Amino acid sequence: MTNANPLWKILLLAAVVFVGALLALPNIFGSDLAVQISGRGNPLDPDQSFIAKSTIVEGEFEDVEFREEDDRLIALFKNQDDQLKAQDSVRRKIEQATTTVSLNLVSASPDWLRNISEPMYLGLDLRGGVHFLFEVDMDEAIKSAEERYVSDWKRAVREAKIKGFKIQHTDGKISARFNVVADRDKMLEAFRSEGGDLDFSTSEDDKYGYITANLNDIAVDEEKRAVLQQNITTLRNRVNELGVSEPVIQQQGLERIVVQLPGVQDTARAKRILGATATLEYRLVYGTPTDWSSGTVPPGAKRYKLREDGSPILLQRDIIVTGDQIKDASSGFDQQSSQPAVFVNLDGVGAKRMQAVTQDNVGNLMAVVYKENRIETSFVDDKEVSKEVKTEEVINYATINDVLSHRFQTTGLGGDEATDLALLLRAGSLKAPINIVEERTVGPSLGAANIRQGFLSALVGLVLVVIFMAWYYRIFGMVAGAALILNVVLIVAVLSLLQATLTLPGIAGIVLTTGMAVDANVLIFERIREEIRSGSSVQAAISSGYDKAFTTIADANVTTLIAAVVLFSLGTGAIKGFAITLSIGIITSMFTAIFGSRVIINAIYGGKRGKTLAI
Repeated sequence: MTNANPLWKILLLAAVVFVGALLALPNIFGSDLAVQISGRGNPLDPDQSFIAKSTIVEGEFEDVEFREEDDRLIALFKNQDDQLKAQDSVRRKIEQATTTVSLNLVSASPDWLRNISEPMYLGLDLRGGVHFLFEVDMDEAIKSAEERYVSDWKRAVREAKIKGFKIQHTDGKISARFNVVADRDKMLEAFRSEGGDLDFSTSEDDKYGYITANLNDIAVDEEKRAVLQQNITTLRNRVNELGVSEPVIQQQGLERIVVQLPGVQDTARAKRILGATATLEYRLVYGTPTDWSSGTVPPGAKRYKLREDGSPILLQRDIIVTGDQIKDASSGFDQQSSQPAVFVNLDGVGAKRMQAVTQDNVGNLMAVVYKENRIETSFVDDKEVSKEVKTEEVINYATINDVLSHRFQTTGLGGDEATDLALLLRAGSLKAPINIVEERTVGPSLGAANIRQGFLSALVGLVLVVIFMAWYYRIFGMVAGAALILNVVLIVAVLSLLQATLTLPGIAGIVLTTGMAVDANVLIFERIREEIRSGSSVQAAISSGYDKAFTTIADANVTTLIAAVVLFSLGTGAIKGFAITLSIGIITSMFTAIFGSRVIINAIYGGKRGKTLAI
């Protein structure tokens, strides 16, 4: 028995070392601060690219470098102040409806290396940013779902030409009251034929017959799932509009959504955009200023307040178009007044409605109603209290001078308000309100400190283990140390290849793997010692040590791998990051400890007839 290495084993180990080092190398160069300008769903328009580049050049920032790759323009900066100023300047100049401007971190590797591999992504706790945990108001969602039946019931009763009824949604249920019990029984059948998702009950007294209904359990569950998925989709659209690279938006449980925005510094704006339900309504103005100031509100009118001075104004109850019919929106400035404006594009239905109404009302006044629902938090007796605040105000009204159709503009908002409203109109509305139940902000300086401390802990752990192994097992210990270093390189290489996100728990998984990875070598080396003490030859002891320890090593690593898989399956967020690095570390350590170290040991001792080993 000579323990000689076949050529394929040497070539395989050399290939793994070379490829692993190449994939892990970009992480040594680190990342540069960048502003990324890209198209919204389409390649970046050359004109917008030129405007963005010119704006940055005019800013005279220190040592700016430009890259054009993957249909996007990337500007690299030396410090974060320049990065934030450049982002703000570019946002003010480009067409926001077609172009996204986002903060980013890009690889600082040489060009030839970037074409081969990219570094790992950095998680929120390493890069900095904001973490939100939203809870969806399911009670409001179910209420809204049931209220949709009220108009259907009213329409059905009118079509049946029944008089003497009242239909409303109160106390968490749909109720219908009829003056004649026979009419109630007739409409009950009609309601049941159209409302398969409702549970009905009836009652009566001396005067009236009643029908009450609620969504059944199956319909409630389906509505909750639909609401959650719709809100996730809307939040994802809003995050895309904010221009955040590598966001995390995922469901947690049955009523909660996690949103992580790496690199976001303006957390107040992020909260306002993600949780807002702002939209527009267009209505015709009712009467004259004299009518507005009177104390009575005619049946066909509704009273509002003007944003400008708080004075009253009456609008017609019939809505021309709503935010749901807005297909696209962008912010800019009115060419005549230079005021901030929101440019609106309507869908086909909205355009036809707008055209028909304005055609019949040229010379009359049309108003724009701004509607917003937001959550305000205050403290009462040291207890945090959240309440929903609803705002409805007229931001603008003007004379209809011509027939309007698909595209027109709305003024009356501030610059930031116009930008945010255009964003919300593009991204869509939330199907149900959401409340922030948890918020964490990690500053970029804290993220940098986490990187330094995490790297230091991994390095110190690795060095101490290598020193101990070299002292205790001599040459075999140094081989185990080389295998351990290769193991760490392979973990980083695999994370880079998968473009996984590295977090603090992920670093903890790497540190833990550093200690666990030598377990296999300890088992092998102790087995070799036992074989030598029992009188086996050097070559037989080496062969027997590796062969007989394999089963024990496999059992130990497989059971740990099962635990890691369970952690990944059932855990969330940070636990998943820990489980991923632990799983990768277990698999790579099996290769380096069993295969890699044996190839090196065979290269050192293979074919030699000595009677002792430096172990």
